[in-house]
Amino acid sequence: MSVDALKSSLPDYAKDTKLNLGSVTSTSQLSEQQLWGTVLATALASRNPVVIRELAEEAGDYLSAEAFDAAKGAASIMAMNNVYYRSTHLLSDDTYGTLRAGLRMNIIGKPGVDKVDFELWCLAVSAINGCGQCLDSHERVLREAGMPREQIQEAIKIAAVVHAAALTLEGEAALAPATV
Repeated sequence: MSVDALKSSLPDYAKDTKLNLGSVTSTSQLSEQQLWGTVLATALASRNPVVIRELAEEAGDYLSAEAFDAAKGAASIMAMNNVYYRSTHLLSDDTYGTLRAGLRMNIIGKPGVDKVDFELWCLAVSAINGCGQCLDSHERVLREAGMPREQIQEAIKIAAVVHAAALTLEGEAALAPATV
C-alpha cells in the first residue's frame, strides 16, 4: 500500500510522523471520501513529489474520478486563494480587504462532490498554506453544515502529518550526498 511505502521511506528519527501517518489514515471518523480527499489535497499542497505520488496512488483506490479531481481542484483553488486572502489580511492597509477580488472561484460553488467534503479539503489545504482568513471561512461553513469540531480537527491533523512527511523527505533529499 502507498501509505506503507511512504512510511517506510521516512527515516528513523521521524518515527512519530510514521505512526501518525498510519493513525490518521486508519482510525478516522471521516467518511472514506472525506478522508482520502483530504489526504490527496494536502499531499498536493505539500508539493513533495514522493508524498504526492504515494498518497495519490492510494487515494485513487478510495475516490471516484470526480472526487479525485475535486480534491485536486481544492488544492489548486486554495493555492491561489490562500496567497490572495492571506496577503489582504496581512497588509496594514485594511482597504485591500474590502476590494473586490475579481478572481474566478467557480469550483467552490460547483465542486462536483458534496460541498461539505470540498470545504473540508479547502480547510485542510489552508492549514498547510497558513491562511487564517480562509481557515475561518471554511470552518464556519463546515460548522453551519453541522460538521463536528472533532472531524474538522481530523482534517487539520491529516494536513499536519502529511506536511511533516513532505518536509522530512525534502530535508533528507537536501542533505543527501550529491551524485555525479
